[in-house]
Amino acid sequence: MRLSDLLCCRAIRSTGPYPAGVLRPPPAPQINFDVRRHSPAAMRRRHIEVDDLMQQGYIYRLSEPMGKHFHPDFRPELTPKQMLALGVFGGRYMTDCAAEFPTDWFERARLCPVRHDPDLNHFGVNASQPLSVWRANGWIYYEDPRGWFQWYCRYFSGRRCSDDQRQINRWRAIRRHIAQVQRNCERYDLSCRRKQRQALLHWSYDARNI
Repeated sequence: MRLSDLLCCRAIRSTGPYPAGVLRPPPAPQINFDVRRHSPAAMRRRHIEVDDLMQQGYIYRLSEPMGKHFHPDFRPELTPKQMLALGVFGGRYMTDCAAEFPTDWFERARLCPVRHDPDLNHFGVNASQPLSVWRANGWIYYEDPRGWFQWYCRYFSGRRCSDDQRQINRWRAIRRHIAQVQRNCERYDLSCRRKQRQALLHWSYDARNI
């Protein structure tokens, strides 16, 4: 198999079964990748192998430079590093999978590996729904079992996959909350609609500037 055959992300190895409500992959042919054709250094640069509490044996390819070549409809206002430093998802997100991403993303990250702590959120309120709700609504794609933010971290890192357009459409749909904050709050009144502002942060909109 040629390296060019991996232009879109795919699970080279992926464990199952998948939880109820998770978008599952179509049947795929067996992939035989000859690692002898590529140096170990090149493989490390372009392929990421995941082994954490929620995903084991999944490998994806980085086909774009980090933070570049985004879809023209996708213009996030915050990087994953900035989001983690501001405080999102009660600090519970990403606590067991830091090895997958650059270490500097976590230097100032507001994290709590034990529990979800709303006090760690930038606006100090809980704006998250349980993962079970996401699964029940069919929002989880099998390659990203933690949901949208995991997809965004991998997209930002350079992965591209068949779920990109759906996730970008979901990101665009969140803009309606910006309009609601603008309609009901004085500009820069960060005490107004804190839960809605925190939710916007979770989707990489900088709610501090509304």
